Amino acid sequence: MDLLEKIRILADSAKYDVSCSSSGSSRLSKSGALGNTVAAGICHSFTSDGRCISLLKILMTNYCIYDCAYCQNRISNDLERAVFNVDELIALTMSFYRRNYIEGLFLSSGVIKSPNYTMELMVQIIKTLRIKEKFNGYIHVKIIPGASAILIHEAGLYADRVSVNIELPEVDNYKMLTPEKNRAVILKPMKQIADNIVENKEEKRISKYVQNFVPGGQSTQLIIGATPTSDGKILSLSQNLYDSYQLKRVYYSAYIPVSRNALLPQDIAPPLLREHRIYQADWLLRFYKFNAKELLKEDEDLDCNIDPKTQWALNNMDLFPVEINRCSYEMLLRIPGIGLTSAKRIYQSRKLSSITFEGLKKMGIVLKRAKHFILVSGKYYGNYALNKDFIYESISEKKDQIQLNLFGEIDLKKAIPNEQDPALGLFMKKVDLQVEKEMIRKSLGGNF
Repeated sequence: MDLLEKIRILADSAKYDVSCSSSGSSRLSKSGALGNTVAAGICHSFTSDGRCISLLKILMTNYCIYDCAYCQNRISNDLERAVFNVDELIALTMSFYRRNYIEGLFLSSGVIKSPNYTMELMVQIIKTLRIKEKFNGYIHVKIIPGASAILIHEAGLYADRVSVNIELPEVDNYKMLTPEKNRAVILKPMKQIADNIVENKEEKRISKYVQNFVPGGQSTQLIIGATPTSDGKILSLSQNLYDSYQLKRVYYSAYIPVSRNALLPQDIAPPLLREHRIYQADWLLRFYKFNAKELLKEDEDLDCNIDPKTQWALNNMDLFPVEINRCSYEMLLRIPGIGLTSAKRIYQSRKLSSITFEGLKKMGIVLKRAKHFILVSGKYYGNYALNKDFIYESISEKKDQIQLNLFGEIDLKKAIPNEQDPALGLFMKKVDLQVEKEMIRKSLGGNF
């Protein structure tokens, strides 16, 4: 199998990992136009200082010994398979980097032979890039649960960030959907990485010559919608992961139907709006000093028509309205329509003089929401006399109705091919393959 085929197959297989965001679009170059876009392989991530960087997002192989029902690359799935050898993936990364296509590598893999065998190959790739090729770009590598502690530690010495995907929200989900895995095996490397990061920081305080260990921290991914787990349980799990393993980020992936397994939802659109609301709630946990138990009970779900902070505020109307000129900074962060930056502006500005309603407009406050929950110098500017039902109707985005129609259109276009018409499905697949290969070939513009 030639290199172009491997790139097409393994870049496509990597798209289901959302730890960084792919553009997801493809455009051929046109006469008189500048540039082109290839969906396969290149994705974007953001550094801690806000810079957007391009990464080569690819699998080492999509062969896998596991049969996870929700996974595209499960052993029982009939799909094209490929594997990069170590030298090929190193050469590909360096060639893309020299051509300024990428600024780093996002490396994951299916499990071949055993977790140790797979992890050893991945460590060999990133170690060679760092030592032999002097590659100083960003590297994010997936840790294979079940691999030895020595290999995991070595991976952390050469990667900027590592991640162990927990994938399923509840322990019982593993028995049904991925019997070869269990929660304990996944949490074990998470705990090791968290402990090694702490140890490395202590060692660096003693000596500046100590090698960095995962300076970008660790992350994980949860699948949303593959199981009937409530949003409350998902947020509770995320809270525990942040507190117990010092994760930098929990990523959430709306489930995309990739199999006909009876235990999984069938022929549904990905719950993208639900995913969006969970991300908003996660933001409240990380930056707004909320606790998962404050936002939802474990058996509750988020309201898709309003953001999680507004939902919390409407459920706690006894705390409102609050005087904007006197409430604490922590309370400012809990007012709907007031973000981190605007809360700091209010906190600093009111030290000099009282804040007016007109002043709030200039600070970037979303007054459509905030006015229902605040007093400005003792005056209430909201409507509906603090009636939560009326306030809800006035600020509800009614997105659930819109999303149902939108998803319906997407579902028809992206549905699993009609098994009653295999000839049409085969023809369309061949056309897509030819287009993809031509776009990759043009974008590479040469041999490796």
